[in-house]
Amino acid sequence: MPAYYLEALTVTLGIVLLMAEAFVPSQDKGWVGIAAAIGLGVILGLTCLAIGPEAKPAAGWAHWPLWNFYSFDGLARFYKGFALLSTMLVVLMAVDYRQILARFTGPSGTEAGTGEYHVLPVFACAGMMWMASARDLAGAFVALELVTITFYILVAYLRRNVGSLEAGVKYLILGALSTGFLVYGIAWIFGTTGTLNLDVIGGMLHDGRADQIQLTPLLFGIALVMVGLGFKVGAVPMQIWIPDVYQGAPIPTTAFLSVGSKAAGFILLMRFLEPFLGSELTSKPVLTLLLILACATLLFGNLAAIPQSNFKRLLAYSSIAHAGFLLLALAAWKSGAADLSSAKVVSFYLATYLLMTLGVFFILAQVRIQRDGEAITDFNGLGKTNPRLALALTVLLAALAGVPLTAGFMGKFFVFFLAVEARLWWGVGIATVAAAAGFYYYFKVIRAIWWVLPAEVAPIKLPPLSTACIAILAVAVLVIGVWPQPIWMLLAK
Repeated sequence: MPAYYLEALTVTLGIVLLMAEAFVPSQDKGWVGIAAAIGLGVILGLTCLAIGPEAKPAAGWAHWPLWNFYSFDGLARFYKGFALLSTMLVVLMAVDYRQILARFTGPSGTEAGTGEYHVLPVFACAGMMWMASARDLAGAFVALELVTITFYILVAYLRRNVGSLEAGVKYLILGALSTGFLVYGIAWIFGTTGTLNLDVIGGMLHDGRADQIQLTPLLFGIALVMVGLGFKVGAVPMQIWIPDVYQGAPIPTTAFLSVGSKAAGFILLMRFLEPFLGSELTSKPVLTLLLILACATLLFGNLAAIPQSNFKRLLAYSSIAHAGFLLLALAAWKSGAADLSSAKVVSFYLATYLLMTLGVFFILAQVRIQRDGEAITDFNGLGKTNPRLALALTVLLAALAGVPLTAGFMGKFFVFFLAVEARLWWGVGIATVAAAAGFYYYFKVIRAIWWVLPAEVAPIKLPPLSTACIAILAVAVLVIGVWPQPIWMLLAK
């Protein structure tokens, strides 16, 4: 099956669900989310059958001009699967969260305004999948904007909630600003190289044509694009939107921003930087800029998370901190030919981050539904009222902190390994301080779970869907912590 069928099927699924939701008379909109998850699961299975033009060069479609804009390699397959899996889990989270959605969207006591919320992530997923295969800056920009515009709606979806509307406005303004940086940077790169195709740019930098390129305008364009993409990954200096938007947006949207949007931003960043990091002309200044961004992002995210009392806001700053670790892996660049390349380490880290973060957001969503709060104090005494749920949350938070024998430790270990091997001692030192700060603020929540008396005596009763997802994600975090080979095998394809 040609690889481009995957995006076509995803968009078709979204359109079919949107039409069905509009014309099927039903008060309960949960079926839309279940249908979306099933459809995405089928497409996820089809990624194993997808092939690019190299696998079937005799086919007529293998010679289409499409392949000048669209690539399908092992990394693209992995990130398409990543986008599909994260979207599946987010729409399942939204199924149990729809009573909160109903409270702030449609008429009281109905779910009339919640149906579209289960469909919009499907369109964002298609954009993320296109971003994973982008080999041309114009195509990458269009895919990025599809994702961003969808998130404008998802962030401000709770139209009767002032916090959600405020978050939507902030995301819109800063998103437009980042788009300006991105387009301006692309224009400088095009003016310098005469092309938007990343493969052609890489070829120019490796052969005799590099002498014809003016270095200063090219580096200026690269810096502008990196600032624009920094908005998507949550890196300094475009991170200021994250705390307010994460806090105001619906919890499934926040989870999707934290995992899916960040992963899509990093695959596009790696695609963009690969030709420049492979050239002696541009690699040194680009790596220096990456190291500066990584150190600044690590310090800001971890130190700002320490005083937070709102759990959702704490996770927002934590998301910035994890972006810093990922940027550090890119600053210690090793090409894709290496066994432990930067691209593979970033992909591994993001895979473990998906398991940990979505597990935490599933639990946070239920606390929001049943205790009507998102503060750390709303988790007080959870170990006494819900020991199993408290144990799962403890495992997930410990993994986010990087405790050994968890998936989070493995991800951080590989980042430190690359940084030490590249002799980025400033980066290693700052990352060590950042990791120590992470232990403090994550264990502050664990302390509230086990050592503080509960303010709410009534236990949290998990729906079967959330129970299954939390259990699978928590177990996966422990399994990957001692046996990371499943993720490495996916990356080796």
